[in-house]
Amino acid sequence: MESDEKLISKVSDIKNVVSYHEGSIVSRTIIKKSSGTITFFAFDKGEALSEHTAPFDAMVHIIDGKAEVKISGKPFAVSEGEMIILPAGEPHALTAIERFMMILTMIKS
Repeated sequence: MESDEKLISKVSDIKNVVSYHEGSIVSRTIIKKSSGTITFFAFDKGEALSEHTAPFDAMVHIIDGKAEVKISGKPFAVSEGEMIILPAGEPHALTAIERFMMILTMIKS
């Protein structure tokens, strides 16, 4: 895995920004600004983020594997190469149907 400094002005393999770890969720924030963040996640199969809300819109982009994303109780199967937008203020949750990696982009303004 590369350090954040080594990602700047460099072509990187998107699937090597974070690594899978058995029984875990791994995250790595690569951009953190007052206007928003970009965070990479790797979920092992069966791992989940419980239902919660966020005050800002966010986009989940699956870069490997498959996840179930629930928005206001409605389930969506999202696979590699697909994305879904999580609306601000609506409850959402994520579950790893199989291990998966995602990029979470949150815009705060």
